[in-house]
Amino acid sequence: QVQLVESGGGSVQSGGSLKISCAGAGYTISFNCMGWFRQAPGKEREGVAHIDGGGGSTYYGDSVKGRFTISRDNAKNTVYLQMNSLKPEDTAIYYCAAGRYGSACPQRLIDANFYTWGQGTQVTVSS
Repeated sequence: QVQLVESGGGSVQSGGSLKISCAGAGYTISFNCMGWFRQAPGKEREGVAHIDGGGGSTYYGDSVKGRFTISRDNAKNTVYLQMNSLKPEDTAIYYCAAGRYGSACPQRLIDANFYTWGQGTQVTVSS
């Protein structure tokens, strides 16, 4: 069964850092565009960042630009999201997903351009 598994979520104080991971289980994510999304209670899912298959091109949503860094280790079949200077408004369930178009990432970081979603990992930032 194709699956993406997120890990590393937890609770941190405002200003803190956290690094979450997404590994392919029964699914090779290496060299595929990968994205991170998040969904806060009562809100729609929001695109956070994406990275192309080779790791040379990244994109960030405005709300996380300058604070979050997406990276990947294709040898480990894993994608990461380093989150610094966390704010209470970053509290959400974070999901990873694979891009529909292979190595290249879509122009728009929206749900419809991604598939094979993981179960998510909870990130809670307290003030």
